[in-house]
Amino acid sequence: MENRTPLRLAVAQPACVPLDVAENARAHAAAVRAARARVVVFPELSLTGYELDAPVVSVDDARLTPLVEACAETGALALAGAPVAGDHIAMLAVTGGGATVAYRKMWLGGAESRRFRPGDAPAVLDVDGWRVGLAICKDTGVAAHAARTAALGIDVYAAGVVEAARDAAVTDQRAQRITATHRVWVAVASFAGSTGGGFTEAAGRSAVWTPEGDVVGRAGTEPGQSVSVSLD
Repeated sequence: MENRTPLRLAVAQPACVPLDVAENARAHAAAVRAARARVVVFPELSLTGYELDAPVVSVDDARLTPLVEACAETGALALAGAPVAGDHIAMLAVTGGGATVAYRKMWLGGAESRRFRPGDAPAVLDVDGWRVGLAICKDTGVAAHAARTAALGIDVYAAGVVEAARDAAVTDQRAQRITATHRVWVAVASFAGSTGGGFTEAAGRSAVWTPEGDVVGRAGTEPGQSVSVSLD
């Protein structure tokens, strides 16, 4: 769309307290305020940590209130990770009006399938005329997922992931493949610090790639960092 305005987008990797949704929602709220972005992407299961036994988070959970309030103040859309009823690993879309389940992870990894069920469809959000496709971790490594999502007409492929520090290059390889194939922006929020599932040292290094495959912003490896960029 020729007349649309640039989209300010951030990828954030807040510090996470295992299973403490209230504290993590406050950390998400602080990240939203600091990012000054229209869209803020968070890692996989960011509201609970990568704890596969975490109770589901309801969209009307009062513990999300600080994040809803931050989005109301800034006009942001936060894409936060949580387990939801079903059982699914999901991405919540949080605005000043509340939270909804925006997407359910389609490709499960490792031990996830012992508890969770795969989602059945890709998802796209329209944000100020920008089409934002959604993905969670292993989805990004499945060519069919990017293809099905891109077929819906997207400008941005936004993902929340958890990778071990030793596998940090995996995220870059997948992002490069998606940009080369579909010529879209790729935004990946990658968990930093330690969490469950054996991720004692998560990779961090959340980043944004242009449709040409260039990195235009990258966080470091420590929790609490974020990067904001303007897409145009």
